[in-house]
Amino acid sequence: IFTTAVDNQPSVEIHVLQGERSLAKDNKSIGRFNLDGIAPAPRQTPQIEVTFDIDANGILNVTAHDKATGKKQNIRIEASSGLSDDEIKRMKEEAQANAEADKKEKERIDKINQADSMIFQTEKQLKELGDK
Repeated sequence: IFTTAVDNQPSVEIHVLQGERSLAKDNKSIGRFNLDGIAPAPRQTPQIEVTFDIDANGILNVTAHDKATGKKQNIRIEASSGLSDDEIKRMKEEAQANAEADKKEKERIDKINQADSMIFQTEKQLKELGDK
């Protein structure tokens, strides 16, 4: 389940990646699409469910579904738009070689996101108390 980053965000971009690394920047982009029509709500309130399905022909279907409005959007990615066997092998080797550094970077980013969320909630509560 994904959500929005700002209050009243009307859409989200779904970025489809192929790879083994924990950070998006270290993987290969294979598609993007937008889910529009998200109902106005405070950030982190909407629930966007993203599902991946690979059929017998290697075609990837990615669907984003806003659980509140029922709106859906999807993208179909043909097998030929992916990586070669050599590229996949190289990416797996890179993922193994960088596993510890990737873990530390992900932990650092998670801490920043937690701090940002805490600041946002504190500012929101201070504003609400100040209005009383």
